[in-house]
Amino acid sequence: MNRVGYGAMQLAGPKVWGFPDDPEAARRVLRLAVELGVTFFDTANAYGPRTVNRLIGQALGPIPEGVIVGNKVGAERGPDKSWVVDGRPETVRRQVHEALTDMGTDASELTYLRLVGDTPGAHQDVPLEESLGTLVELRDQGLIRRIGLSGASPRMLARAQRMTSVAAVQNRFNLLDRSGVQVLADCEAQGILFVPYFPLAAGRLSDHQNLLGPAERLGATPSRIALAWLLRRSPSMVVIPGTSSPEHLRSNIAASEIAEQLTETEVARLTGLVDESKATLDQSPDPLPTRH
Repeated sequence: MNRVGYGAMQLAGPKVWGFPDDPEAARRVLRLAVELGVTFFDTANAYGPRTVNRLIGQALGPIPEGVIVGNKVGAERGPDKSWVVDGRPETVRRQVHEALTDMGTDASELTYLRLVGDTPGAHQDVPLEESLGTLVELRDQGLIRRIGLSGASPRMLARAQRMTSVAAVQNRFNLLDRSGVQVLADCEAQGILFVPYFPLAAGRLSDHQNLLGPAERLGATPSRIALAWLLRRSPSMVVIPGTSSPEHLRSNIAASEIAEQLTETEVARLTGLVDESKATLDQSPDPLPTRH
């Protein structure tokens, strides 16, 4: 697997709603990603809603052999464009079938269950066992091949592992936000893929001063250095930067080429920007402030 993947959320229209102004341009970016060697794509029913999955199906269908599309279920969009976590079994089941239809495939290589988390102040209205049990049933029916979690706390990962094997966890983690550090450690110990979302801190790393030195030395952008640091931070990581620009896509993918060119001193300096031993374990979802 190419450890630099592609996050498809930005292919939707403004506020991740509807189709983009130029759907064909979005489809070209998806096809270019495959041509450049990307083998891991990230998406969700809630993006659009459903429009990004349809773009993926139109651009890549049938999904090429060796390409994994990780799709998140358990989150809906309200008519006011709000984001709502909904882990009810009927919602999870419906969204799995919708994603298969939208992407034109018989089975999902990887389906994540979107979680609220069980840290103080967060509540899971539907028990994890009910939502996850639905995915296990669908996997046993052959509609899903691998199950993942999105926004999991360490305890929720442990609860899930008692029910089924977890192939991947997608949690918030980047140069400035190490809140997923304990889940990352658990994934490393158990051989689980760790997929950090917002790997570029929603654009805040494009001119971060601590990235300028390595970027100048290697003739790279600060964003590329931030991605390279993630790849050096853990061999369990697959990063999923998103863009609708072919130029940015090429730049992001090039991060894998310079990851090993970072010196140990540069890696240590960047790692030291945040004391990971004190990083919060809060894994409440980034754009999903409400729950069903």
